[in-house]
Amino acid sequence: MSGERRDAGADGARDAADANRGARDGDDIVVPTPSGRVRGRWETVGSPSSRAHGRPTAQVAAFRGIPYAEAPIGARRFGAPVPKAPWDGIRDATANGATPQRVGDPRALIPEPSVAGDDTLHVTVLTPDPSADAHLPVLVWIHGGGYTTGSPASPWYGNGTFARDGVVTVLVSYRLGFDGFGWIEGVPQNRGVRDWLCALEWVQRHVAAFGGDPSRVTVAGQSAGGGAVLSLLGMRAAVGLLAQAWAASPALADVPEQTARALAARLGDRLGIGAHGGVPSLETMRRTTEHDVLRAQPKARRGAGRGLYRLVDELLAIGPVVDGELVERPTMDALAAGAGAAVPLVVGAMHDELALTEALVPRWLRGATGALRAIPSRATLGAAHVDAATRRAYVAANPDAARAGAGALACRYLSDVIFSGTVVGAAHAREHAADPTVRARRTLEHPDPAVRAGERVPAALAGGADTWAYRFDWASPTRGAAVHCVDVPFAFDALGDAHAERLVGADAPQPLADAVHGAMVAFATDGAPGWRAWSEAPGVTRILGSASDLAADSTPTVDPAGWSRLAPLTAAGIAPRRPRAL
Repeated sequence: MSGERRDAGADGARDAADANRGARDGDDIVVPTPSGRVRGRWETVGSPSSRAHGRPTAQVAAFRGIPYAEAPIGARRFGAPVPKAPWDGIRDATANGATPQRVGDPRALIPEPSVAGDDTLHVTVLTPDPSADAHLPVLVWIHGGGYTTGSPASPWYGNGTFARDGVVTVLVSYRLGFDGFGWIEGVPQNRGVRDWLCALEWVQRHVAAFGGDPSRVTVAGQSAGGGAVLSLLGMRAAVGLLAQAWAASPALADVPEQTARALAARLGDRLGIGAHGGVPSLETMRRTTEHDVLRAQPKARRGAGRGLYRLVDELLAIGPVVDGELVERPTMDALAAGAGAAVPLVVGAMHDELALTEALVPRWLRGATGALRAIPSRATLGAAHVDAATRRAYVAANPDAARAGAGALACRYLSDVIFSGTVVGAAHAREHAADPTVRARRTLEHPDPAVRAGERVPAALAGGADTWAYRFDWASPTRGAAVHCVDVPFAFDALGDAHAERLVGADAPQPLADAVHGAMVAFATDGAPGWRAWSEAPGVTRILGSASDLAADSTPTVDPAGWSRLAPLTAAGIAPRRPRAL
């Protein structure tokens, strides 16, 4: 495997420019698809920073808001997604589609605007070559937002830089919050998960019309989107829908059914519609408006956790539910049992997803960070019921956070339990699934006689695909650390616009964007991000934001034990986080 960094799009774009030679910014283009013809528009692509560093602009065809399912309104509001019926004539796809997020969060670190309308189940496709014989790699992006907010209409996601570099890009819109993930009696559960699956099935049927190869689909996402990627990897229903996976800062929900029911009962009480032992039914939910649910939802989440975990458990109390049917078991258990073993995976997180900095703490706490740092670290971890031996080992493994005091250590601990622990947990689970002894035992225990006799080898039992890990270390000057979301404008090569400057500053290093974005392009195109795999050397981690990245050095920096600080928590069974039934 090559250890050399791939320049973002140097090879990926190939001669796709030939397909749009002569196309001008703003020109319309019509593409026939299995569902009907759609009208898109040629757009000029190139971030201010990349242009300043000599990268040429390119023409990309953008098709925005193409429905993959019927509008989830009326009788379809709480149902499984219904694939969109074919249409006659030409459907306009020159503007962003409606978003399930109705009101954006002004505090959000990523610009994710809301768009009004009912047709919220749609995709945006960006391609350098909208011809059926192009056979280009495909990147499907699932946005984050804690499963309750977020929008595919972000100018970063839709900026076309992956398409510029030869990768057809698909942005997915899916139902959020209680409408997407809440427990309701009498309807299919995990409706948001079903939306992901429906969108991926649409990609399999339609992406060739836009120049994509349906056998070369990489599904990627960040935060809740990264959690979605891992959830899909662990599901039998997703087999064949993704060839590769990239999970950035994955936030797994894996909500226990008991917790989902308890939250639904609280929401029902607040709306005055409780039934079936407190859990709302389809009949009673149909009496509510979308506005009613959105207003009651935050209050219903309160009480979903206790102690130091309270905030995390409440924030992730809405999300994919382990229902025993679609999501058959917790994701880490599924991966350890071989689910997704044949799918190459890149998984990584920020050095400090949650950091105690003045720029990130709530306004009412600003100025009090010094006092928080003065609290003894044993008090912080003791509140999380971490035993004394594990506390001592964790403090020793995290001296920088320990020196900064209890607040910083609490943030590090929560970062590791939620995000970094998921990175290491996924890598370890896949490592376990690939172990020959484990595979042999599972073969002998398999219910299918043909498998036990060696006449058939399921993908989950055939050796494992590679896993790569990374850690993003570059500290944003506006945020004071390498915190949650700082990597996103680098991934989309979006430096230099006003939104990015607020998150990463005016002088964020373009060479680092070339490294991060280039690794994703290389993975989507060639199946390897450009550094040694964890599956070859357990523990090896690419350090993004090292001196070599900032200097545009072609040699990637790797640490043979890049996430060793988590060892005390993984040994104690604390990380990765396992949601508790309430």
